[in-house]
Amino acid sequence: METENTNQETEFTNPEKSTVNDFKGVWQSIRQFIIELLDIRKDTDKKGTIEDIKENISMKGHTAWVLVFSILIASIGLNVSSTAVVIGAMLISPLMGPILGVGLSIGINDIDTLRRSLINLGVMVGLSLATSFFFFLIPIFRNETPELLARTAPDVRDVFIAIAGGLALIIALSRRSKQTNTIAGVAIATALMPPLCTAGYGLATWNLSYFGGAMFLFTINTIFIALATFVIVKFLRFPMLKYINSTKRKRIARTASFVALLVFSGSIYMFFNLLQENQYRQSAQNLIDDIKESGISIIDEEADNINYDNKTINIVVYGNKLSTEDLAKWNAKLPEYGLQTTKLIVHQGADDSDLRSEVKNLSDLYVQNQKIISSRDETVKEKEDKIKLLTTQLSKYEKNQIPFVQISKEAQINYNGLANLSYAKLVRTNFNTVDTITVFNAKWHDTVPNITNQQLLLQKWLKTRLNLDTLQLNNN
Repeated sequence: METENTNQETEFTNPEKSTVNDFKGVWQSIRQFIIELLDIRKDTDKKGTIEDIKENISMKGHTAWVLVFSILIASIGLNVSSTAVVIGAMLISPLMGPILGVGLSIGINDIDTLRRSLINLGVMVGLSLATSFFFFLIPIFRNETPELLARTAPDVRDVFIAIAGGLALIIALSRRSKQTNTIAGVAIATALMPPLCTAGYGLATWNLSYFGGAMFLFTINTIFIALATFVIVKFLRFPMLKYINSTKRKRIARTASFVALLVFSGSIYMFFNLLQENQYRQSAQNLIDDIKESGISIIDEEADNINYDNKTINIVVYGNKLSTEDLAKWNAKLPEYGLQTTKLIVHQGADDSDLRSEVKNLSDLYVQNQKIISSRDETVKEKEDKIKLLTTQLSKYEKNQIPFVQISKEAQINYNGLANLSYAKLVRTNFNTVDTITVFNAKWHDTVPNITNQQLLLQKWLKTRLNLDTLQLNNN
């Protein structure tokens, strides 16, 4: 009995163990699939990647000229606000080489490559600024365009683009089979060239705020692309450069680690500042939107009205003015939007009757202009209808005309005895209807033997030739 019970208990517990084993097997399969899906170590060509990056660091000779011409193309594209031209310039620019060299050299403790990368990075920035500066010095190319203004201030999203672009670029380069389309796409997405062109524009127009904002955007892109390169190089465990002198090796390792820590710390600091500024601007815009939804008209809205550095929000109120109680209420609501240290500055005149009168005059002028335009359109339409009617009548007139000169030449050839031929339109009425009849008059030479027969033949020919059943032929 005990044996039977034991067997029964074993049979009862085995299905549970089987289920657990099956679940573990499925989980292991899924885990293995995900690892194989995301693993980038197997297909990595470490030696080839290092050689490729080092080869593209130099900014001399052909590379320098390609950089100059690509910067010139990008500057023209920004000047005419052509996205396609700017993208074309970014595709041919060699800006990525020194930046990748910085990230790689820090990752493998190669102090010589780091020095070379930083020097070429400086040369690259100098050439780019000089080219765009001299281009925008030309007076006809100094107008501000939306493409230029879009590169004067960085945004927190630019950081994410630079990080993602840098990661995609170094991963694509580290493959045995290079993905050139990925490299080109990263060059476009990270947009290193337009900020340099905008910085040159800022120098040419002596607008230091444009220069500073554009260079800040370029610096952010550069640092985070280099940082992404450093992270992937460390993750893939690229071989560290070995030095015979252990003291030198330790010193270089410390230097590289210090530079990496400095870059990383600066990146985190810039990212945190940009994130805070982005949140501040979003909160301020939410406040302005809520004020407008409460029935208060706000005009002259510009991005500069929200000042993150001074923690101020400037709004200009038109129409219904904010009372003292309203101002106190909205100031009291600032903490609800996360704007505790912000000062809300409201500009509103004591008497806006002049402004209202000006707006009314502009509205009346607009209505008057619309009436003039509408009247002008009606006049043009009447003239077009008249022209169309005259054209129709002229077509009918031309259709009813007979090519008499051609007909007379053909009649003379067909009928030798014909002395002369005349033609006219005869209008006839029976006082009920009016008919228009085509009448020909023919005169024959006396030597013609059978004039009556010739007359009948000529009449039949004319009716057939002119497709007229009512044609009449008289004999003079």
